[in-house]
Amino acid sequence: MAWHPEIQTVSVGGYNYALLDRGAGDEAVVLIHGITTYSFIWRKILPLLPTSKRVIALDLLGCGGSDMPLDVGYSLSEHAERLVPLLQQLGVRRAHLVGHDVGGGVGQILAVRYPEILIDLCLINSVAYDYWPVQPITTLRIPLFRHFVMSTLDIGAFRMVIRRGLYHKDRLDPELLELFSEPVSTSLGRKAFLHFARCLDNRNLTSIAGELRKLHIPVLLIRGEADVYLSEEISLRLKREIPGCRLLRIPTAGHFIQEDEPELVTAALISFWQGDVVAGAVG
Repeated sequence: MAWHPEIQTVSVGGYNYALLDRGAGDEAVVLIHGITTYSFIWRKILPLLPTSKRVIALDLLGCGGSDMPLDVGYSLSEHAERLVPLLQQLGVRRAHLVGHDVGGGVGQILAVRYPEILIDLCLINSVAYDYWPVQPITTLRIPLFRHFVMSTLDIGAFRMVIRRGLYHKDRLDPELLELFSEPVSTSLGRKAFLHFARCLDNRNLTSIAGELRKLHIPVLLIRGEADVYLSEEISLRLKREIPGCRLLRIPTAGHFIQEDEPELVTAALISFWQGDVVAGAVG
């Protein structure tokens, strides 16, 4: 499965990772998706990013076009640790890390454990602390619902989950629905998705809460104000506790903010990377 013609496969630690790796330059931008998506979620942002930077949009293990082993853990901590050798193999020494949803949790862990490889960190509608997992992910831990997901893919229910995550409801067209649903259209894909949901443990992030207060890298938070899945308190607490952290609120965006307002998100990212004041962001 490849949503983009430039998707390639890189083997690390015995597993194949699907990723888009384009551009050049000393500074890399690494984009990490959330649990219900994969690298396609950056599709509207990628064309807007500066060509002066190398950009890497990857699929986490168990997601998208990457391998989907069911005998390894998919916790955020384990994902973070696997990304270190992947970035090393790709020749990435330091990166602007951008994480969405649980990808933001992976970013927090990397920032605490491996700050030397991060230039800065942007968290977009990110999980944090103990305010997650949330519906509908927690529902997947109930045996009855796991059986339902394994036995059939209810496109109607899936469409509802996506639609609730968008501010601009008309953005949910057949193409977007297909991109979301393709990885879970197979039995293995559904098993991997459920495995990911079972592995989520907020202790991965509560255990580093104290370390977040000691971060010395620039951090930008971007929140879609219409995010129905993740609480506003996540962004507010991160802003209070991370030194120098700034918060940009986008009223016309939901959880899948990359689909709702790609231009606003990209403009904020570019300003942030340049060290400029991000318009509308508060400290």
